[in-house]
Amino acid sequence: MKHKHTRIIFVIFVYMFVLSGCSPIVEKNLIEEIAPVTFWSIQKGEGENEGENFRMSTVIPPLVQEKKRLLTVQVDLLKEGLQGFNLKYYRELKVGQLRMLLISDEIATEGIRPLIETISTDPDISKRVYLVIVRGDFDEYINSQLGVQENLDYYLYRMFKHYDNQGKLTVVNLHEFMKDLHSPAHSPVLPVFEASGEDFKYQGTGIFKNDKLIETTNNTEEQIYQLITNDHFLKYFPIRDLSFVLGHVKANVQVNIDQTYSELKLNVQLNGRLDEIGREQKLLNREDLSRFEAEVESYLEKQTTEFLKKLQETKADPIQFGKYTLRPFSKPLDEKEWLDKWEQMVVKVDYDLKIQPLTDIKN
Repeated sequence: MKHKHTRIIFVIFVYMFVLSGCSPIVEKNLIEEIAPVTFWSIQKGEGENEGENFRMSTVIPPLVQEKKRLLTVQVDLLKEGLQGFNLKYYRELKVGQLRMLLISDEIATEGIRPLIETISTDPDISKRVYLVIVRGDFDEYINSQLGVQENLDYYLYRMFKHYDNQGKLTVVNLHEFMKDLHSPAHSPVLPVFEASGEDFKYQGTGIFKNDKLIETTNNTEEQIYQLITNDHFLKYFPIRDLSFVLGHVKANVQVNIDQTYSELKLNVQLNGRLDEIGREQKLLNREDLSRFEAEVESYLEKQTTEFLKKLQETKADPIQFGKYTLRPFSKPLDEKEWLDKWEQMVVKVDYDLKIQPLTDIKN
């Protein structure tokens, strides 16, 4: 009876381990012995030795009150980099607080699937890690700012957190990128920044074909992309070619694809106020305003059409037009079918703009 009782207790103990997901091997760490990592920067390797494909960097220490410095290792594999960091720093670096993964555009053009899959399968790393493409030398930017900007790594994270889901610039986390990467007929996107000396500046939206960066939006394309794709709202919409700025722009976007998948109609209704206008523009009466609205509509239609044609040429669909091909009681198009049809599709763009002028104008 006693042995039976002991056996029951042992079985219960084993079940507790299994159900709780605990490992019998427990990591023992004192708080003074560990340091959470907030970002990894990954660039092309510069080492002369074989097996040094990546240059990985992070800032240490992330939290404690010590002088911060940039820690860099040359590695062949991502997890090898973490091991290399730990061999160079007296605290054990932990990735549970990893918040940003910054990847050079050189690596992005070759393909980032191996890096992304390594990160996504690590149970210690959150799926909310922000992914960023960087032009230029990010390490140089960090080194120039460590003595100027206190808690620089945390500042960068708060910037992405602030703009997340606001539609002002593209912000994408690991979960969103993986979802788009494995979705048929949808091209993933990531934000592209340029690091140059003391500056870290947003460049536009990087458009991917599978896992390779193929295009980055210019200034006008970026405004159009944000307006018709994300939140349908822009606080400011500067159009330099026409020397004016629209403010608090709201868009109502309608997309229609015909039954034969041969024509796409994009209708955009814009409402905004005229926040600033160049001196050469004179809006004295209602007729002047109507003429100006027509000029802006024509300009946006031309720019949007050219942008969409560029996407067709590269067979990319970051705006997700493919989702408008879903029909009741019909099989959805697979990725190849949709992109082939998208490449040949006739695109018609129509803007309807209503502007609230700076001051009252005469009828």
